[in-house]
Amino acid sequence: MLMRTDPFRELDRFAQQMLSGSATPGTWSKPAAMPMDAYRDGDEFVVCFDLPGVSPDAIELDVERNVLTVKAERRPLPGGDNVQMQVSERPLGVFSRQLFLGDTLDTEHIAAGYEAGVLTLRIPIAEKAKPRRIEIAGTTGDRKEIQA
Repeated sequence: MLMRTDPFRELDRFAQQMLSGSATPGTWSKPAAMPMDAYRDGDEFVVCFDLPGVSPDAIELDVERNVLTVKAERRPLPGGDNVQMQVSERPLGVFSRQLFLGDTLDTEHIAAGYEAGVLTLRIPIAEKAKPRRIEIAGTTGDRKEIQA
């Protein structure tokens, strides 16, 4: 059996249980947050979410009017009544995050991948937002010479 004593962690866990009424960090009505990184890589905007221990089928991605919503649920270990938990430090329950995407991103072509507990979204930069050169048209036939 593994034993570990951390009085501050136990105090935090106790306070969380008393305030929320349960040992889980979130429910579908009150989800917990998830850590993320976001950066631009060339013509893509990349967002990475840490979701270790979450099954890919427990992740939901929705986009509505430039608002990206990510919901994930970390479920208890299978085994039911036969499992006797010795140490439980990884939070279970629902995790959620919303991102407000600008008009410069192409939300129609978002690519999502999940590997090693990291959900990676690649959002292309919209063509209208990319820098471009503007040609200047001139009139060649109406040149006049000014004499002083």
